[in-house]
Amino acid sequence: MSDATGSDDGDWEAIIEFRRIGTALQVIAVDPETGREVSMVGDPRLSRDELGRLAAQKLRYVLNKQRNDQSDR
Repeated sequence: MSDATGSDDGDWEAIIEFRRIGTALQVIAVDPETGREVSMVGDPRLSRDELGRLAAQKLRYVLNKQRNDQSDR
C-alpha cells in the first residue's frame, strides 16, 4: 500500500509504502525528486500516519545530511 505525506516545511512530499513482514511493518519512504529511499521497521500497533511521519522524517534527515556532506567538499 502506498501513500503520500507532506512535511511541516511547505509542500514537500514523500511516497510512503507499507509492507507487512511477519509481525512487524516495514515502512519505505521515497523522495520523488531524487529517488532517494529509506526504510524502517515499525510496530504495527502504531498508526500508519505516525509510522509514515517517522519514515518521512528519516528521509528528510538523510536528504539534508547528503546535501550537507556535498557542500562540505
